[in-house]
Amino acid sequence: MINEQIKDKEVRVVGAGGEQLGIMSSREALKLAQEAELDLVKIAPTAKPPVCKIIDYGKYKYEQIRKEKEAKKKQRIIELKEIRLSPNIEENDLNTKINAARKFISKGNKVKITLRFRGREMAHMQKSRHILDDFAEQLVDIATVEKAPKLEGRSISIVLTEKK
Repeated sequence: MINEQIKDKEVRVVGAGGEQLGIMSSREALKLAQEAELDLVKIAPTAKPPVCKIIDYGKYKYEQIRKEKEAKKKQRIIELKEIRLSPNIEENDLNTKINAARKFISKGNKVKITLRFRGREMAHMQKSRHILDDFAEQLVDIATVEKAPKLEGRSISIVLTEKK
């Protein structure tokens, strides 16, 4: 809220330089702001009494937008990459998958390794669990296990994240 939109009887006023001007009526505060050729802006509406500041509203709004853009730039969205394996995977294929996972983790993404079972492979699920353990063991230098191996229908999955 700015200038005439402020309907409170009393407000705590902060000057343009950041100095406390005290508690006064909103009309008096608006007069002070107009004398300084600035705007009266409600900064903290939930405080008792509400806090208003005498500032240039256009400049204030511009600064807020700039801060939001800067915060957005620094945000990093972490993706969940999935690598699928089968229980009868060969050593070279496994090494290729490990290198792919290493690349994903080094970029800051999480990696979900899924061991899928089909047909008769379902009878030997527990014997194949060592593949996931070996996979995690190979990446122990850069990754930690976020979610332990868990049976989900016809597959067992594990989630790895970057070490902090």
